[in-house]
Amino acid sequence: MSKNTASNVAPDGIKNSPRYRWFVLANVSVSTFMATLDSSIVNVALPTMKSTLNTDLVTLQWVVTAYLLTISSLLPAFGRAADLFGRKRVYSAGFIVFTLGSALCGVSPNIWFLVGMRVLQAVGASMLMSNSFALVTAAFPPQERGRALGLTGTVVALGSLTGPALGGILVGLTGWQSIFYINLPIGIIGYLAARVILPDDQPRGKAETFDVTGAVLFTLGMVSLLLAISNGQDWGWTSLPVLAGLILGIVLLGSFFITELRVKHPMIDLSLFRNWPFLAGNLSGLLSFVAIFGNTMLMPFYLQHILNYDPTKVGLIMTSFPLVMAVVAPVSGYASDRIGHVALTTGGLLFSAAGLFYLSTVSATSSAWQVIPGPLLMGFGTGMFNSPNNSSVMSSVPPHKLGLAGGVNALVRNVGQVTGIALAVSLFENRQAVMLTKISNPSILQQTAAFMTAYHTVMLTGMTIALAAGLISLNRKGYAKADPV
Repeated sequence: MSKNTASNVAPDGIKNSPRYRWFVLANVSVSTFMATLDSSIVNVALPTMKSTLNTDLVTLQWVVTAYLLTISSLLPAFGRAADLFGRKRVYSAGFIVFTLGSALCGVSPNIWFLVGMRVLQAVGASMLMSNSFALVTAAFPPQERGRALGLTGTVVALGSLTGPALGGILVGLTGWQSIFYINLPIGIIGYLAARVILPDDQPRGKAETFDVTGAVLFTLGMVSLLLAISNGQDWGWTSLPVLAGLILGIVLLGSFFITELRVKHPMIDLSLFRNWPFLAGNLSGLLSFVAIFGNTMLMPFYLQHILNYDPTKVGLIMTSFPLVMAVVAPVSGYASDRIGHVALTTGGLLFSAAGLFYLSTVSATSSAWQVIPGPLLMGFGTGMFNSPNNSSVMSSVPPHKLGLAGGVNALVRNVGQVTGIALAVSLFENRQAVMLTKISNPSILQQTAAFMTAYHTVMLTGMTIALAAGLISLNRKGYAKADPV
């Protein structure tokens, strides 16, 4: 939908504005900021939740895991639902569900009620996340999409930056419940703005049906597979629950793909993956998140346990990544509208690979100034890559499949994060164990040496994955011109 078409169905107070598309972006930015803030703010409150709710760490991790699993399993389903029944309808409802879930999280009397409400919250988040890219892509003409999606990347980075600091202040002043209550005014404002601003697109529900069987198979398959992957290191990769989860997930997802080939109106149109720009963008995006999130998981332990930095200093060093990303993302998105996607996406992945390689050279005696170029390079590379890559992916599909494409794009991000963390932790633990196998009582120096060797191994593995993503991105053709949006 062009900006002129969109403005014809917008409210009278906005429809004549030549900047209507920017009102749409502003509304999408509200949901993006809220979802990103919620992801980053919860971790700060976990220690307080543990004592207040009288639970253990194994149970407490479900506050995070349940949220992530729910989002990952529902993104394509809600993307498809929005294509059929209207993006505005699904997206607006997402604000209501997320805000309600947030309110109920805040009044949770015990840990399992909290986990259940986090699932409800995640349902709302998946309704929002699966449609944000589609709404922006539909509102902006092709020559401005990179810039718009780049600004969305800045909002993501700002949410990541704000979460830990704001969470620490709120928990310290009023308790952990406040980290959920902060979503209430944001969610209400976002819902009202969505009802006023967003265009009423034409539902396709009468012409097509929703693939319920495919949605159920995909949801159960993703939950089984990601649950096994995320807990593989803790439970043991050869343990019965992990093996059962992996096998069940593979069987269910295999059944899902078979079903999608046979039904008339599949939940995920597999023909999209025959479009090389769409496939290359999602595959390189998946690998980039796998590469980056290994360091995101392990660097705090390196800084705190090896370099003995206090949490404040660790936070400042870790902040350099989203801070640089916030600056670079809109610039890269704007540039991609002028020079195309290939050079920027490939160059961004090379910068990320360089950052990972640099971190493979740090030592147990490195200073903060010697460490910080690593996350700076990675933040620069991620900001440079994400905006053009998202623009390339979303511009390669026809308008009536933008919701599905956005859902798949967001799914790739979540799966990459889960896989990257699981791969990094497993590789790190195994490498460290090998280094200490024949040492019965390792000294502090030997433990430090084993840690650094394992950390370097993970960084070099991440570098290799980033370079592989770069090769895929380099070979993407200029994006296929979809039907006029």
